[in-house]
Amino acid sequence: MKFAEHLAALITPEWRKQYILYEEMKYMLYSAMERQPSPEVADRDEITRYNKAFDEEFLSFCEKELAKINIFFAEKLAEATRKFSTLKNELNLIKSKFDTFPRRDEDGNFRSIFNAKDFILQKADERHRNRKLRELKLGFSEFYLSLVLLQSYQNLNFTGFVKILKKHDKLLGNDEGLKWRRAHVENAPFHLNKEIHKLIEETENLFTQELEEGHRQRAMKRLRVPPLNDQQSQWTTFKVGFFSGAFVILLAIVLITGVFRDPQNNLTITFRLYRATFLVILFLFLMGINVYGWRTSGVNHVLIFELDPRDHLSEQHIIEIAAILNNQSVASGSVYVVLSF
Repeated sequence: MKFAEHLAALITPEWRKQYILYEEMKYMLYSAMERQPSPEVADRDEITRYNKAFDEEFLSFCEKELAKINIFFAEKLAEATRKFSTLKNELNLIKSKFDTFPRRDEDGNFRSIFNAKDFILQKADERHRNRKLRELKLGFSEFYLSLVLLQSYQNLNFTGFVKILKKHDKLLGNDEGLKWRRAHVENAPFHLNKEIHKLIEETENLFTQELEEGHRQRAMKRLRVPPLNDQQSQWTTFKVGFFSGAFVILLAIVLITGVFRDPQNNLTITFRLYRATFLVILFLFLMGINVYGWRTSGVNHVLIFELDPRDHLSEQHIIEIAAILNNQSVASGSVYVVLSF
């Protein structure tokens, strides 16, 4: 897979404008090569001057991109640090508030009315504590996902600079890109900073020890991040095509049967009976089209509608559901039309 496709697959939609403009920079390189004076009509000095002028323009553009990425990364890192501190404070507050609540007496029994009341209050507080812990687990899970996305942002931009500067040197036949990368990109704050990796480790350890009672496997299952370049299933694509084709065939059977063998106008009655079902199916189909449009346009509908980023339906699954329901409805309608004769 080419890096441009790889970048498009892994990009975080709401950060789209903050990534390296790899395609635009690649277009600049190829356009410059097309405008470069031909060795047949220009001398070596003229070509050298042209390449030097383009190097200044291209590396100036790279510098602006690098500054943009450094600023955005610093902002997101500061935001992540504040969020982690807030989550830790909430966890400590819950522990200190509920762990100090009076338990049973020394014998482990509730012998007096006062102790019985304490027991009732304790149970109510435990329910409140469990609800708070569930909310906190969800908060840590979403925070962990944001850290992984920021780490991916860090790696993708560095790889983008390496790829585009390597392409620059190959096309122009010099090593200016390599020199600039070593002087600027490899020393850039967004690349040298390892705080994201540290925050990820601290989040995993804290979540495991404090919220999952030391069960590492259970904690990582809850923190699991879906593949950032999750590809659509070929099996799902096949099922969508199969059920869509079956729908066309069944619909043709119903129409032909109704036109040539419908003296009692049963076809019209069938449409009236099943029109509500078809409206639901049409709604699902159009929803799948919307999800496809949002995904290809960079709209993060998972974030907007507060869906679970680890477990939600793609546009293929929604259209597949619509196709299956469509087949069932049309098959039922065809049976009704045939049996009505």
